[in-house]
Amino acid sequence: MLLLIDAGLTVLWQEPVSAYLAQQQQDKLSNELDRATKDFNSRELVPLRGLGKGHVNLAPAARRWKAEVRDGQAFGRISIPKLHRSYVVVQGTGEADLRKGPGHYPKTSFPGMGGTVAIAGHRTTYLAPFRTINKLKAGDQIVLDMPYGKLTYSVEKTQIVPPTALWITHRVPGAERLVLSACHPLYSASKRIVVFARLTSTSAS
Repeated sequence: MLLLIDAGLTVLWQEPVSAYLAQQQQDKLSNELDRATKDFNSRELVPLRGLGKGHVNLAPAARRWKAEVRDGQAFGRISIPKLHRSYVVVQGTGEADLRKGPGHYPKTSFPGMGGTVAIAGHRTTYLAPFRTINKLKAGDQIVLDMPYGKLTYSVEKTQIVPPTALWITHRVPGAERLVLSACHPLYSASKRIVVFARLTSTSAS
């Protein structure tokens, strides 16, 4: 009976046991991020102006944060208003990292540095943070709150790609890009669903 209940919840919502474990990790990461943000801001890293209306230059602070964060540690916080979801992002995309929440690909840019910022997440287990990213449409917002600033991205498109499509994390010309990726379809790892978004505004913490 318990196995049937677990299976039913997984189909309708998410796997409950892994969700519970991931929530414990999210709570720890949230506390870690709050402490790190307070410490980071105490150093008075002031973003430089001059990038145009609605933007501040977060690159110097982003580079400092990148030098401090290690795999498995809190990276920042992602919010997707359209889906009513918000999670602490962990640095790293290894199996242990993604059990804590969405994970930032270490080889991609940090928010505010330009280039491509790539984040992966589960769709059915460990809180299933990206379960419904297929519902995102062009123009929907995705917000990254980092210890050094807030960055807002606007969704451009969603695409289904094979697992070998490493090009999704490559740097592209133009404005900074955010990429969210997850397995597709639900309950399968045969493909990946990828959301592409462009940076539209930045502000200081």
